[in-house]
Amino acid sequence: MKKTPYEDYLRSTHRLGRAVSILTLVMLVGAPFVIGGWLGAMPDLAAALRGFVSVGLVWTVSSVVEFLVYTPMLGAGGSYLAFITGNLINMKIPCAMNARDMVDAKTGTAENEIISTLSIATSSLVTILVLAVGVALLTPLRPLLQSPALQPAFDCVVPALFGAMAYKYFRKDVRLALIPLAVMTLLFTLVPSLTSSTSFMIIPSGAIAIGLAWLKFRRGQKEG
Repeated sequence: MKKTPYEDYLRSTHRLGRAVSILTLVMLVGAPFVIGGWLGAMPDLAAALRGFVSVGLVWTVSSVVEFLVYTPMLGAGGSYLAFITGNLINMKIPCAMNARDMVDAKTGTAENEIISTLSIATSSLVTILVLAVGVALLTPLRPLLQSPALQPAFDCVVPALFGAMAYKYFRKDVRLALIPLAVMTLLFTLVPSLTSSTSFMIIPSGAIAIGLAWLKFRRGQKEG
């Protein structure tokens, strides 16, 4: 059976994405060993393994959760680009979601696949450009960036970004959004140490939201 152009695109995207992902992983993991061998300062592998085990289990779970949550939103091309270039929560996800909303693309469609890939690629290029300019201007701008008057603004960038983005979805069903928000707010208030595991806390908060949505759907079916 003849493949459609879109199927050919997906197949080539997966082939290239897997190859680049493996290459990136090898470079990231291998760089410390290459540098250590070159400088004669190899790390203690036993200590490195113990350090990884102490935090690796938590990050492994959060990585799997992020993959399951973000991949349907971003599509194949967008997912490869986002996970390779990083900074998903702060940059890639908001950029892709905003671009998708602007063109009213639906998750799982070819249109969403293309829009997500283009938006994340653009975000990556802009990030590289901004970083290059920032590095070039770091020294002359350091007194301004380290000014105490600007520190509160830097601390509020991520909450402001996600607050504005979340409101678009919260207002679609305020009651459905408020319950998980209230539960997580109470939980983080009672157990402040959980703020360092926000990625891991996606699991219970997502489970609450999905459960509430399912109960609302079932109630709607009975009433209908």
